[in-house]
Amino acid sequence: MRAIALSSVPANPAVTEVATPRPDAGELLVKVAASSINGFDAMTVAGYLQQMMEHRYPLIPGKDFAGTVEAVGEGAEGFAVGDRVFGVAMKPFLGTGSLAEYLVVPAAYGVAHIPQGLSAAVAGALGLAGTAALDSIDAVDPQKGETVLISGATGGVGALAVQVAVARGARVLATARPGAESDFVRGLTDAEIDLVDFTAEVAAQVRALAPNGVDAVLHLAGDGAQLAALLRPGGRLASTLGFGPDAVPGAEVSVTSVMADPNRLTLDRLAADAATGALRVPITATYPLEQVAQAFADFGAGAQGKLAVSIA
Repeated sequence: MRAIALSSVPANPAVTEVATPRPDAGELLVKVAASSINGFDAMTVAGYLQQMMEHRYPLIPGKDFAGTVEAVGEGAEGFAVGDRVFGVAMKPFLGTGSLAEYLVVPAAYGVAHIPQGLSAAVAGALGLAGTAALDSIDAVDPQKGETVLISGATGGVGALAVQVAVARGARVLATARPGAESDFVRGLTDAEIDLVDFTAEVAAQVRALAPNGVDAVLHLAGDGAQLAALLRPGGRLASTLGFGPDAVPGAEVSVTSVMADPNRLTLDRLAADAATGALRVPITATYPLEQVAQAFADFGAGAQGKLAVSIA
């Protein structure tokens, strides 16, 4: 099969031919139609995760996937050959990722059915960013009328989190450069979004919009400690960047370090909302597998929204 297969990291991703995997007991073989680029993938290719997770070579990167079940391993329940599925590759090692024509995943975790009305192209860009966005919003649990500051609103996770927060009735403050980035964030929802220019003095802008401090912060980019200082007493911060409670000792705020958990329930929730249009996956560019190196370069340059990869 064609795949992005790396013999070492860091590396320049390129297409090569590798053996097609076979599903073991409890696993599904998925013919992949679509994927996307996430920060985790960029860190993998850059070699930043070598001390954190086992690497098996040739290493195929990629977390998101959408496609069709090609084969079902013994004992794998809930799926049949021909089912349209999507999710997040969640094996405890790196090496068997989704930037390939075929992918093996456990049937019990990280995979769900694609509902009617949702395309594989969109589902393939939804799993990891959508889960991180939903888990982050759940962690700070914004109530109707509360103010949520989303730092990193132009990225894949942030763009989805903005929509989830608005849907829950929160007032959203979002970081974005003036111009195209701000236009992108405003276009995510019909609700009014207060923009904060992260190239200027963020604290002063936030204090002007929320003099008593914000109720909640999503730390998807920027300095966690500086963002925590913008919370009101009793405020909540959720971070996808490893910023935890120990980083703000003694502060009258709560901090949660979020690791995306793409369980079946979460994936089903995301897919249902995406299928009805309640949640829009903001794909801003799509690349064929042969142009994945360019996709990684564009991601590293700060592209907005989700960068999708077409494999079928």
